[in-house]
Amino acid sequence: MTVAEALGALEAEADAGKAAEMATYHKAPRRYLGVTVPQVDAHVAKWRAKMSVEDRVALAGGLWESDVHEARVAAAKLLTQARLRPDDGAWALIAQWAQGFDAWSLADHATIAGQKRVVADPSRLDEVELWTQSPNMWTRRAALIIALPWAKMNNPKEADLAVRERVLAWAEAYVPDRDWFMQKVVAWWLRDLSKHDPDRTRAFLEGPGAGLKAFARKEAAQYLPQGALDAPQAEEMATDSAPDQPPAMDD
Repeated sequence: MTVAEALGALEAEADAGKAAEMATYHKAPRRYLGVTVPQVDAHVAKWRAKMSVEDRVALAGGLWESDVHEARVAAAKLLTQARLRPDDGAWALIAQWAQGFDAWSLADHATIAGQKRVVADPSRLDEVELWTQSPNMWTRRAALIIALPWAKMNNPKEADLAVRERVLAWAEAYVPDRDWFMQKVVAWWLRDLSKHDPDRTRAFLEGPGAGLKAFARKEAAQYLPQGALDAPQAEEMATDSAPDQPPAMDD
């Protein structure tokens, strides 16, 4: 499967009306075909079944370089697999993409592929930690999303708990960032953590998380027992509303 053949398969299902809607919704200045994610999934499943890991990485790289929205979705999905060996090429590609993220949807697709790679080799979090200092907001945001598996663990080992604390330190550093998406991603991480470690989530919200915007605190505390936060904070959150923004993929 060549890049041209893959693009041709996606273009064959193009819908100009949907493409215009997607361009308006996603806002990032690139070409949109109007092809749905399930349609992309169907193509990727066929391609992936017939390709070696090396060929999939090569195809993913070419599709991402095309700068077509649906082609980039397909690129990420070609690499979204827990068992991918060897995976150094896939990880290098995802890490490269992360430096140029410019919108939430493609960033989330690619970063979710990256989650599999950091779980397979947690030492890659050393590189991810550098993302937290990036001038690109989408890259900084991606650092928390790629580490979400450690918020969701039911029975974390000692090493996993150390990673969890490491990522919470990143989240703490993000609290003063008033960008809606950055507040949202901290809330997302804490909300997922609260389902598995409510005490640690509560401690964060009562500590550094006190500086989060009210909507973010409200979301982070969504699954905590009622009364987990003090009354004045709870009252403030009840009256707060988030701005009109596109949802993250967790919604």
